[in-house]
Amino acid sequence: MFHLLRQISTLSSLFQPASSIKLILVVTFFVFLYIWSSSHTNPSSRPPPSPPKLPIIGNIHQLGLIPHRSLQALIRRYGPLMLLRFGSKPVLVVSSAEAARQLFQPHDILLSDRPRVAFFKKIFYNHRDMASSPYGEYWRQLRSVCVLNLLSHKSVRSFRSVRQEKTNSLLSSIDQQCSSSSSSSSSSVVNLSELFLELTHDVIATVSLGRKGSSGENGRRLKQLTRELTVLFTDMCIGDYIPWPACSGGTKCPTHIWILVPPLLGWVDRLKGLDTKVDDLAKRIDEFLDMIVQQHIDSLVNGSSDGMDEDDDDQKGNDFIDILLRFQREDPAGVSVDRVSIKAVLLDMFVAGTDNTYIVLEWTMSELLRNPRIMEKLQKEVRGIAGSKKHITEDDLEEMHYLKAVVKETLRLHPPTALLFPRLMAQDVKVMGYDIKANTQIMINAWQIGRDPEAYDNPEKFEPERFFNNTGIDYKGHDFQFLPFGTGRRGCPGIHFALVVEEFALAKIVHKFNWKLPGGAKGEDLDMTERPGTVRYRKYPLQAIATPYSC
Repeated sequence: MFHLLRQISTLSSLFQPASSIKLILVVTFFVFLYIWSSSHTNPSSRPPPSPPKLPIIGNIHQLGLIPHRSLQALIRRYGPLMLLRFGSKPVLVVSSAEAARQLFQPHDILLSDRPRVAFFKKIFYNHRDMASSPYGEYWRQLRSVCVLNLLSHKSVRSFRSVRQEKTNSLLSSIDQQCSSSSSSSSSSVVNLSELFLELTHDVIATVSLGRKGSSGENGRRLKQLTRELTVLFTDMCIGDYIPWPACSGGTKCPTHIWILVPPLLGWVDRLKGLDTKVDDLAKRIDEFLDMIVQQHIDSLVNGSSDGMDEDDDDQKGNDFIDILLRFQREDPAGVSVDRVSIKAVLLDMFVAGTDNTYIVLEWTMSELLRNPRIMEKLQKEVRGIAGSKKHITEDDLEEMHYLKAVVKETLRLHPPTALLFPRLMAQDVKVMGYDIKANTQIMINAWQIGRDPEAYDNPEKFEPERFFNNTGIDYKGHDFQFLPFGTGRRGCPGIHFALVVEEFALAKIVHKFNWKLPGGAKGEDLDMTERPGTVRYRKYPLQAIATPYSC
């Protein structure tokens, strides 16, 4: 009991300012509720191992600022299938390749739904996007439209001139900084984090909205909205896990009990101002997207062009909005892609495409700077394939097997999202001898699975050779020891789109420049600290010195 009271005291910051009398009342209520909820258990079931939880909030207090690292200590004690309570919600954390295999291989169809999250309801048009929409006919139709029309190999290839243009702009920015440093007494430091973010944002924006929607004032407005969206996306909506009223066991509490509780739990989001911020951001995002979509509709009516370049591919010249509007006009039987769906899909592209792609580039270059031997080996491959050519093309990527291994190894150690967007179990199942109840949220711990010692030798070491010598492991989720993009029906459909941006940019910058850390620092000196949250940003911008390479 003393341990329980000590844990409760750590939550006192939620109730500031609070008198000692109020705090004693809250603690007394928590203890009473803990005893009450503990008596409502089913002795015949065998749930997965679970750490002790607090009343009301469950295990939320154990997540820490960097949840996947906080969970690592719990996983060592409770195992790769661990049941937590986030407020009223049971959450099963899956943290090994074998546990993922035994859960997803036989039960993928039962794990195709998503939990309803207030943030997605407000921002993503009441779950009309592909990532968060409920499993059903609408989701199947929308995914089919996106996979076949937006994210197919043909469609991705059709935007190669955009990637070429934006990557060349990145190289020009580095060149300019190199030129300025050559005329000064000190070397110029390149902020790679900033350049990678600019690259991925410009590629996604141009491909999604067209040049008019992604440049000038529209481009600046889009960047601001995207930054705000990213900040709010990483903030936890407590009300999703502690609804009003609900007990830690997920059952309705007697009404008279809640009279004793200060209304500070389910309403924390409002007290923080989070609800107001989300509502305001949702309104401004909708106004912006509605304006861009209307501009495209007007252009189609007037027969004018957005200015996208043309080539032999019949999809070239069309951005994502054009493609979706064309699909809408054709109106295939049984498929409904209305204006709201188009805006929701565009938001998916920004959230999933921009940050995830830039994060992978950032961590890849971080590891290359930490490991000069690997950097040198990669440059030797890229420069050997390029030969005397001045510019690398995307066709050259097919021969760059070590480069692909480097990217895979980065995704193993540094998946952009450490804890993947949760699934929802549709019915009771038994996995590894444990009873998993319906409506349990299933969370894949991709960060921990990539470090599974049962699946990898030296799992903490950056060794691209493990994938160079084993090219059979792919990104599609069939290999459960490697799940940076998820698995099954709800796996990420934009894998090819993201990879070609990452591989092409990486090949170009290691081909044209030699790199080293500023101030004569060695690889082991590079700070690899992460920013708080489950999206794996570097805490500090990645900075390096570039020297142009001459053949």
